[in-house]
Amino acid sequence: MSEVKTVAVIGGGTMGNGIVHVFAMNGFDVKLVETKQEFVDRAMNTIDKNLSRMVSKEKISEKDRSEAIDRIQPHLNIPGAVMEADLIIEAVPENFELKKSIFEEVDKHAPDQAILASNTSSISITKLAAVTGRPSRFIGMHFFNPVPVMKLVEVINGLDTDEEVTKSIMSISEKLGKVPVPANDFPGFVSNRVLMPMINEAIFCVHEGVAEPEHVDQVMKLGMAHPMGPLRLADFIGLDVCLDILNVLYDGFKDPKYRACPLLVKMVDAGKLGDKTGEGFFTY
Repeated sequence: MSEVKTVAVIGGGTMGNGIVHVFAMNGFDVKLVETKQEFVDRAMNTIDKNLSRMVSKEKISEKDRSEAIDRIQPHLNIPGAVMEADLIIEAVPENFELKKSIFEEVDKHAPDQAILASNTSSISITKLAAVTGRPSRFIGMHFFNPVPVMKLVEVINGLDTDEEVTKSIMSISEKLGKVPVPANDFPGFVSNRVLMPMINEAIFCVHEGVAEPEHVDQVMKLGMAHPMGPLRLADFIGLDVCLDILNVLYDGFKDPKYRACPLLVKMVDAGKLGDKTGEGFFTY
């Protein structure tokens, strides 16, 4: 297994720019791929702002910040970004058709030895791997938001993922200062299979008039020692993302316990998605 030195990250949104940040901070050359220059600029500004915050808190030096920025090379097309990459990570929204189209293009242009990874939080790694000609070199690398802060990386093995690829991704995650935890390919993996039913049940509590949102969250914070209540967390994740993941769980298991609460569906239909729109279960 050749050493990974150059990483391409496709998608510069909330998760993508965080992934670029941690790789660049830890000595990797990073290709940041976006579809428009304005999206590239937004991602780079976010990365620079977050690195500058680390300088102000004396966690890194100004030299560290500058060198990390210099390791990032923006691209507006996939072929140019992946042709010399050792690891390609997709970090676009949770939509199978979108991810499928990206990996089909990546597969055509990436080196044969490159590892392909998805940051998906719920979509089948095996299903994504099957759209490429290299399912043995395909894996899930699920980071958590905010990426520069959260330590966990769920490392998801598809049906055909090579054991050496898994070892390599576990090692790379540790080089990033993360704690990699392996899991096998089932809908929602571990994190969202456990988390989303809890969030969904909290939404049912509001839907059925059991308690107000702030009171549901108080119970979970004060009684269960959760740092953030489930409804506040849902807003932070994005109610549309929560609904997408619940639908993946429901479709994958065909078990009614994963049925999304009607209130969640209604709020997403109304465009009340949480932090990103300024209104969800709480107002921002």
